[in-house]
Amino acid sequence: MSAPDKAPPLFGLVLAGGRSTRMGRDKAALPYGDDTPQLERAVALLGKHVERVFVSVRADQAGDPLRARFAQIKDTHENIGPIAGLLAAQAQHPQAAWLVLACDLPLLDDASLTHLVSGRGAARAATAYRSSHDGLPEPLCAIYEPRSREALSDWVATGKECPRKFLSSADTALLDEPNPRALDNINTPREYGAAIDQVTAHGSSQSGARASTQSKHITVQYYALLREQAGRREEALITTAPTPRELYAELAGRYPFSLGADVLRVAINSEFGDWTAPLKDGDAVVFIPPVAGG
Repeated sequence: MSAPDKAPPLFGLVLAGGRSTRMGRDKAALPYGDDTPQLERAVALLGKHVERVFVSVRADQAGDPLRARFAQIKDTHENIGPIAGLLAAQAQHPQAAWLVLACDLPLLDDASLTHLVSGRGAARAATAYRSSHDGLPEPLCAIYEPRSREALSDWVATGKECPRKFLSSADTALLDEPNPRALDNINTPREYGAAIDQVTAHGSSQSGARASTQSKHITVQYYALLREQAGRREEALITTAPTPRELYAELAGRYPFSLGADVLRVAINSEFGDWTAPLKDGDAVVFIPPVAGG
């Protein structure tokens, strides 16, 4: 009996070749919550999950002091957006799969990358998250296998540049986002300010609440109307929500729930609970709508 084929090695690529036109400042150099540039944070986060990490740059950025601190792959195509970085990486290391990460995702957490890598479909062309906003693939936090290289080159050769549309047409394994805010990208000063507020608020949680706001694995079950609106009866997810109330608010941003928490009951680990009870890793949560009729 032959051994199963070994998955190609997984390398990491942080896309830092953008011009940051809407931001008016280099997004790779922006700090969030401390003095660490976002590019440095992204490289460190990615490095936990791949064998090697590279930073994708334009040729004129190679000498930038921030980018020069890391191994680089220079774009070989101009004016085609982030897909240029992936094409250059695939050309330089064609035997590797690439976990591609945009450098403007300050809310991305380690748990989301762990979930993506663990759900990797190495026999597929790519593995990506299904956007919680529109259901389409998220191309800038995704894994591209070596077998996607030829198809991607052909795609660009026909004048197409959108990596999201490429993933939609390719053999892509799609995963649900465990944290729907993790892939919010920051493009404007206003968005940067909002992200700073969120990071700061998270970092200054009340004493004693730190454990409850860490990422945790939760199983959620939906009943009756909620099951219809979520399109599923159960799911496993990763969340930083400290209580069932915050968890329900998070899910209501993903699904078209029409019921407020005040009309629901919540059960934690098969026992009816309080909406403010702290959630723990491994908890099973059930949201129960009111029973129809009198």
